[in-house]
Order: sequence, then C-alpha cells, then structure tokens
Amino acid sequence: MLVEKKERVILGIDPGTAVMGYGAILEKGSKMELVTMGIVRMEHLDDHFLKLQRIFEKTIHLIDEYKPDVLAIEAPFYGKNIQVMLKLGRAQGVAMAAALSRNIPVTEYAPRKIKQSITGNGSSGKEQVAAMLQRLLNFKETPEFLDATDGLAVAVCHSFQRVPSGGGGKAKSYSGWTSFVQDNKKRVK
Repeated sequence: MLVEKKERVILGIDPGTAVMGYGAILEKGSKMELVTMGIVRMEHLDDHFLKLQRIFEKTIHLIDEYKPDVLAIEAPFYGKNIQVMLKLGRAQGVAMAAALSRNIPVTEYAPRKIKQSITGNGSSGKEQVAAMLQRLLNFKETPEFLDATDGLAVAVCHSFQRVPSGGGGKAKSYSGWTSFVQDNKKRVK
C-alpha cells in the first residue's frame, strides 16, 4: 500500500527562452503555503544553447535548494510560429531533464488546464491568474514579471489535482528516463 506523506513541496515551472518563471509551494494536507517564486532572465544571452544551459543549471539549483517532491511544468502551447514552439519545447525538455536527473517525477499541464484550475476560466489573463494566486496564497507583493506567478500557478494547479508525488493523474507523469522513453518511443531515436 502506497502511503502518501502529509507534506510535500511542489516546484512549478513556466518554461521560456527569454524569461523562465518558477514557483514552489509547500502542501500540508489541503493547505498550501508559498515557498518561493521568481524568474530567470535570459534575454541578454544571444546563444540558444547558452539559454538551455542556464535553464538546466537554474532548475538543478532550485531542486537542490527547495527539495521538491515533484516538478509540475507548463506544456508548450500550439502557436503559429513553429520555431517558437520548437524553442519552448527545448526549454521545457531541459527543465524536465534536470528534474529527472535528480529522480524528481515530472507532471505536465496544458496552459488552459492551469488557468482553469486557478481561476475557473481556461482563457483567463496572466493578471487574473496572479490576482487569484495572491488571494489563495496570501501574498501582497506583485512580482516584477507575471512569469513568476505563471510558474507558481503550475505548482498550485498540480496541488489542486491531488496527484500523488509518484504521478498517476490525468496529466502526463514520468518517474524517470525509462518511463519517458517507454511512453515516447516515436520521439526518441
């Protein structure tokens, strides 16, 4: 029988190649507390590979500092520009790889699912999401970038799903490289 621990830390990431948002919450039963939120700025870096390296290193640093039980990450949305989609997918993949390298399970959520779980409306704006998070987690400061609250929203969304740390919800979860490869044979060569 799997016994879920009473407390867990959820790290949420909104991947981006100019700005990556992140937030961590401590879940105690049905209550949540804000642990941290912030951004990683990369607009000063010209090289896409340096940006990916920075995402990986910062994600590892966040994992080592806050010791999350799970990483929740926003899935890239389908846009008109395939190059932007490719870059966002790489950013997401690098953050996922960082978590998997530390044996942290990963769960992915679509942007509409995140907004729906926070505000009740899947097409809410960033400002609405941030305002609702301020009420839910009782913080006053408005982050400089809404990317920080976007990262936090992913963590809160995961908490609302009541998915055990080992995964098992409707969102895609991977407990390691083996399970990811097994589920994505066509994407791996």
